[in-house]
Amino acid sequence: MSVRIAVALAATIGAGVLMSTAAQARPEMVGAHRYSPGTIVVKTNERRLYLILDNGHAVRYPVGVGKSGKQWAGTTRIDGKYLNPAWSPPAEVKRDKPSIPDVIPGGSPRNPMGVAAMTLAGGEYAIHGTNVPGSVGGFVSYGCIRMLNDDITDLYSRVSVGTTVVVTR
Repeated sequence: MSVRIAVALAATIGAGVLMSTAAQARPEMVGAHRYSPGTIVVKTNERRLYLILDNGHAVRYPVGVGKSGKQWAGTTRIDGKYLNPAWSPPAEVKRDKPSIPDVIPGGSPRNPMGVAAMTLAGGEYAIHGTNVPGSVGGFVSYGCIRMLNDDITDLYSRVSVGTTVVVTR
């Protein structure tokens, strides 16, 4: 390989590394098995959410999940869909952070729900956006599934109330 080609290749790779960021919205098409089309599967240890498209294909998104002691697993359903939702902290969050307001309006940069939320039946959890994109990919929440705002917007448009959600460790 000539020195010119090697230098050009190194410059191209270096530019790509410098231009990448940790939390970019970009759902990926991947292989998937075991679940019915239309099911949302959250793999907590991977910090990934999968929307099963058909037998063998899924869309994969990075997510933030429950921190140590706040994780859960099970099967539930989406019971509500909300754009720019206001947020009221659950009792556990209020107990840990008593100075937090009782309600943070939708659209506020302090609102942890981001641009959209889909509430889950049977608890105080949701799949929602975030105004702190650097938190996606970590163990960061009180049990909610946190997505980049562009990703929750994409997922929100693909699913409906009643969609099955499976959360695994």
